[in-house]
Amino acid sequence: MEKSRGPDGVVLAVDHGTSSVKVSLVTVHGQILGTASEKTPIHFFSGGGAEQDPGDWWNALVRASSALLSERLVPEDRIIAIGVSSTFSSTVAVDLHGVHLMSSPTWMDSRGAPYVRKIMSGFPSMAGYGLLNVLRWIPKTAGGPTLSGKDDIAHVLLIKNEFPEIYNKTYMFLPSKDYLNLRLTGKFAASYDSMTLFWVLNTRDINKIHYDTNLISRLGIEPEKLPPLKPSTEILGTLSSKAADELGLPQSVKVVVGSPDHQCACVGSGAVRDYEGHVYVGTSSWVQCIVPFKKTDVFHSIASLPTAIPGRYYCANEQDLAGGCLTFLAENILFSGDNLRGERPTEDPYSLMDRLAANSPPGSGKLIFTPWLNGERTPVDDGSLRGGLYNISTTTTLSQIVRAFFEGVAYNTRWSLRYVEKFIGRRMDQLSFVGGGAKSAVWCQIFADVLNRSIRQVQDPQQANARGAAFIAAVGLGCIRFEDIPNLIQYGSTYRPNPDNRRIYDELFQEFLGIYRANKSMFRRLNQQ
Repeated sequence: MEKSRGPDGVVLAVDHGTSSVKVSLVTVHGQILGTASEKTPIHFFSGGGAEQDPGDWWNALVRASSALLSERLVPEDRIIAIGVSSTFSSTVAVDLHGVHLMSSPTWMDSRGAPYVRKIMSGFPSMAGYGLLNVLRWIPKTAGGPTLSGKDDIAHVLLIKNEFPEIYNKTYMFLPSKDYLNLRLTGKFAASYDSMTLFWVLNTRDINKIHYDTNLISRLGIEPEKLPPLKPSTEILGTLSSKAADELGLPQSVKVVVGSPDHQCACVGSGAVRDYEGHVYVGTSSWVQCIVPFKKTDVFHSIASLPTAIPGRYYCANEQDLAGGCLTFLAENILFSGDNLRGERPTEDPYSLMDRLAANSPPGSGKLIFTPWLNGERTPVDDGSLRGGLYNISTTTTLSQIVRAFFEGVAYNTRWSLRYVEKFIGRRMDQLSFVGGGAKSAVWCQIFADVLNRSIRQVQDPQQANARGAAFIAAVGLGCIRFEDIPNLIQYGSTYRPNPDNRRIYDELFQEFLGIYRANKSMFRRLNQQ
């Protein structure tokens, strides 16, 4: 592997999230030198549609990069590579020239659910899957297309069935990370981990991952529409002349294949050794750890899946909306700017909500929020679930409502955590906490209390994805090894469970589960597609 020009090489790390594209300059040893970001809109439609324009992603990347590079924080020749982190399951149909043919169904888009259910059903049924399909998929992929229809393969089936003219014109379907890499280099490729949720990879041997022609045939898609596979640490190429001109960088800058946000957050959290757990809270959230074995829990949507680290799988339980619930609260309830609700505050609304949450005692007066605003992925795969506030009374305060939103996300994480720990056969304590949600000391303590686990706040937690993308690039360039990463991570505070809060959170968590059990049938009646 090629060495960098010195120990202080810098990576332009791209963190493509749902609401923005953030670009950072990160040294190969994980030091964040500067950051710029640009917002990207998302468009929701009835019937479960959630789309973004891939052109908006690229334009945001260019604008953010230009703003950051104009600060001249480092000499140009120190920038040796670009590494991209991007959202899982945002799927782009491109033509032979790499031009996207339609807006991208994102990880929140569930319109493909009916087509997945039709293919995966059968008798006898196991959790909605036909037994023969379970036997076809699990030994090879460790899982299968989720029935909520939010995976990449569901998006492909949606396009095939509802946009056949687009499907026929499609040269390849690319995950969002690999679309951005295509714009950077002109090369069609994807990493093993970014293609996972197409559910067409045979991962039985983690060192010999390949497309499975039988699964591709069962899904009714053409294998030539799937991109070539590469490891996350491989150098895909250098910048194309067009991309170099747009970014203002030399064509010699290398582009490393990179990984989706799950893997980048894992690497950026420092939890890269077996069974070390991390919690990420951004728009969505997850509990994840690296595992050395292949295994499946079909009832709670947990499986051993490929990661950026050679020879290792990861397991995770992902919550559909987490920080996104606070965005909903701010933009649709607290500060919409109409005549009934308050004007948007001059200060950061999240800081204001943080203070409001701190003013309410733990338990929020026994008010419970369920964060299923867009259905749920895990530990139950049910797109019909919806959010709600339970146990409101005439004495309920705004501080209690805001804190209940924080706590509801944590209850759902506790629900997920118990199945991840059952999957790995051990308790994870302590948990590294990353993502924008980890900036909140209030939320860190709520997670510690609700989960009954020590929470270790990673320094600059909102930069975990960018740091992880830079580390993956640095490994690919031969600057560091994955085993070096834990010693390169710095931490802020450690939050330990307060035993005085154990009883109230145990009580409310049980009621949280009871709300799901008592209302899941109603949600299906109201929201089934």
